[in-house]
Order: sequence, then structure tokens, then C-alpha cells
Amino acid sequence: MKIVRRLGVPPTARGSMSGQTCPDIFELSDGSFAIIGTDATATLDGNLPTDAARAEYERIVVIDRKTLIHAKKDIPDA
Repeated sequence: MKIVRRLGVPPTARGSMSGQTCPDIFELSDGSFAIIGTDATATLDGNLPTDAARAEYERIVVIDRKTLIHAKKDIPDA
């Protein structure tokens, strides 16, 4: 599995001055997506809706609104 492309713009184009530890979204060679964000599993796990579940190896990751909005144009419809 490899990173194929970034969705949206680089963190520096979204206002990050350091560009070192910023949220990002990438499309992978198998069609999946990889997210760099803040691990909020401990905070949000107990707040998941009853029809949602998380495997032990999965994490709840938070990205800011600006990151997702900038990626919207690059997210495929299907």
C-alpha cells in the first residue's frame, strides 16, 4: 500500500507556519484514505452512537474543519 496523492492543499497553504504537525488526508493505492489527525479515542469512544463501533486496533481521529473543506473537491463521489 502506498500514498497516491494528497486530498486538498498542503498544511502550509491552510495557514500552518511550521507545516510539521498538521492534519492531512491522503488517498492510498488500494482506494482507502489515510488521515493524519489528533487521536481523540479516549475522549470520544464513549460518545459513539449505539450503531457505531470501533475495533481495538482502530482509533478515532479528529481533523479540523478547514482540512476537510479543502479536501472536499478531491474526494471522489464513488
